[in-house]
Amino acid sequence: MTDALPFIAAVLALLATPGPTNTLMAAAGAQRGVGQSLVLLVGELGGYFIAITLWIELVGAVGASQPLVPVAAKFIAAAFLLWSAWKLWADAGHADLAQRGITLGRVFVTTLINPKALVFAFAIFPHVGFAERLPYLGVFAVLVIATAIGWMALGMVAARSSAGLLTSSRVERITAVALAVFATLLVVQTVQGLL
Repeated sequence: MTDALPFIAAVLALLATPGPTNTLMAAAGAQRGVGQSLVLLVGELGGYFIAITLWIELVGAVGASQPLVPVAAKFIAAAFLLWSAWKLWADAGHADLAQRGITLGRVFVTTLINPKALVFAFAIFPHVGFAERLPYLGVFAVLVIATAIGWMALGMVAARSSAGLLTSSRVERITAVALAVFATLLVVQTVQGLL
């Protein structure tokens, strides 16, 4: 996709849909507010940039001759999402925010293995050399930041308007369930692709 408007529309459509990273961003907004969650943008941007580049440059090339490599990558991603879900559930409300749940590292790794990166790499980003891809990555970065802030704000508003129903512990447990659902869907889709 080399035209600017279709590229922007496709990126925004995919970024706006709920997913593992957006779930973490909304939960962070609910827990800390938008201002204190902004540091998580570094993890999301870094995760997407590395994932998209790796999918296009390495996995795409290897996957052409070894079709099980992308399949294995998807199963590894699902396993991490399940581990993250378990960790968030088990630690909900038991430690301070700096030690549990939604950290820069968690956002980075979750984004790195987010199935959306695969779609960005193979269906949305143009198949051009790395230097030619840089302007697209710049536009992508602006859209990621805007969308992530939107998810943080949504989480913050939901928490404030819930009259105390969305405690930090509940937000973490809801996030854990959502991550487990995303992992399950990824496994099901991957297995269906094998059949």
